[in-house]
Amino acid sequence: MANSKLKPAPAGVRGEPLRQRVIDAAERLLRDGKADFSMRDLATEAGVSFATPFNQFGSKAAIMQTLSARRIDMMESRFVAAPPLTDATERVMLAIDTAAAVMLEEPEVNRAVMGWLGAATSSPGQVWAHSTALWTLALGAGEGLLAARRDQALQCLPGQLAFAFRGVLSFWTAGELPDEALAPKARELASTLLLGFTEGKVIR
Repeated sequence: MANSKLKPAPAGVRGEPLRQRVIDAAERLLRDGKADFSMRDLATEAGVSFATPFNQFGSKAAIMQTLSARRIDMMESRFVAAPPLTDATERVMLAIDTAAAVMLEEPEVNRAVMGWLGAATSSPGQVWAHSTALWTLALGAGEGLLAARRDQALQCLPGQLAFAFRGVLSFWTAGELPDEALAPKARELASTLLLGFTEGKVIR
């Protein structure tokens, strides 16, 4: 159950299994509505020493970045599992719908995660690079984009789409954008970015 405490980690447990234990505990705390949890709270929930979350991640912000990466991984796996599409624009729209659906499954948890992504940290995160990889996958080889501008599109659009989706998410996180508007607004913005690389055949 979400509130149950795990037994202390066995002596000698290191690396990824221990990181997973801490991350799973952070997610449980968020699901319990404890977005303001302390690192001590997290250590208790994970059944590890107080120093372990610091040793594994360094900060709460880094933990939230890891939770964000988990969501992007989920978006990617669901996108890959969907029926294949042969048009890059259609794949981008599918990726948007998939990403929005993942965020809306646990909106309060995901808003808490998003709220931390803008926090300053001693070392930069990898959220943008991780998100860019999703849009690179969606664009594929650029089928359906203008041949003369395809190389340019594949070079610049993944990062721009990452910026765009993050921007829409920021307004959703702040409560300015209702849940039902998340995907439509993201699709609208993606359509605008794609206009210069298509023959006017943009899916909204």
